[in-house]
Amino acid sequence: MSKTIAILTSGGDCAGLNAVIRAVVISAHEKGWRTLGIETGTAGLLETPPRVRDLSPDMFDGHIMRQGGTILGTTNNRNPFEYPMDDGTVKDRSEELIAVVKSLGIDALIGIGGDGSFAILSKLAAQGGLNFIGIPKTIDNDVNETAVSVGFDTAVAVATEALDRLQPTAASHDRVMILEVMGRDAGHIALHAGIAGGADVILLPEIAYSVEAIAAQINEIKNEGRNFALVIVSEAVKNPDGDKLEVVYHGGEKRYGGIGEYLAPKIAAATGSETRVTVLGHVQRGGSPTYNDRLLAAAFGVKAVDLIEAENYGRMVAWRNRSVIDVPIEDAIKAPNIVQSDGMLVHTARALGISFGDKE
Repeated sequence: MSKTIAILTSGGDCAGLNAVIRAVVISAHEKGWRTLGIETGTAGLLETPPRVRDLSPDMFDGHIMRQGGTILGTTNNRNPFEYPMDDGTVKDRSEELIAVVKSLGIDALIGIGGDGSFAILSKLAAQGGLNFIGIPKTIDNDVNETAVSVGFDTAVAVATEALDRLQPTAASHDRVMILEVMGRDAGHIALHAGIAGGADVILLPEIAYSVEAIAAQINEIKNEGRNFALVIVSEAVKNPDGDKLEVVYHGGEKRYGGIGEYLAPKIAAATGSETRVTVLGHVQRGGSPTYNDRLLAAAFGVKAVDLIEAENYGRMVAWRNRSVIDVPIEDAIKAPNIVQSDGMLVHTARALGISFGDKE
């Protein structure tokens, strides 16, 4: 039976989104189905007319799967249950959105997002009786029930390359280089890139630290004859007093940022080392996806279409034990996937002599 399915991207962008869209479109076409692309996430359905367009395999040549970002656009600040209006108020527009989905004759909706997007989309599905499948994407890798999400591998590769580039300049100038990376409330990027990039100190929001312990690690390195050190810190790391470091943007929006600049003078004072800070920021989100993200995107997109064919809805595709599986959406969003302080990679880092700033 022919179906009309729709796909949207929601939340922050990352590398690999276009590869997911491509996989869904081609796989659905092979089954004789129509695929609609919803632009700018759920917000596109609340415009007049709705921002929806047909997607076909001939649109996805070899270039688009290599392209970062999302050809459909995305949003992370227009929750249909609390939609910001021009007069400064918020309005529940969920019923409007559900009505648009039904008017378009959409049999199933695929959402590529993180835990926040899935919470909204699954609530819409339950309220409106919509058929929904989730595909996890986030550079933070904090979606539960999957070992990895689309976009994470590329973000780690960028952060690792940054450490590779900082090392020779640190050695040339006898410096401590601090690299601040994204990750929201999970330290996965810092942990993975810190190990792969040979960091001396990894600071995570999940592990308390002290400047004294960081200084002790750096001073020990200096005493052993090395003239530089690399520190990688996740953006959500708080100061030792437990206060968040945030940047306030236009309109009052707050985002994590500033922990690197906070630590630099304190580390310099405690070690006598010239210290510099690099903040990667959105560089981790852009660029061409790694081969791992492309493979994951392809497998996830095909699995999502297979779930629609089986009419197995309310599921999220996931990667586990070298296989693509599916799990209930509610299991994936019940709690974030954060770094476990007693986990394998933390143990690996400690065994390699990397400090988490928690021991003097």
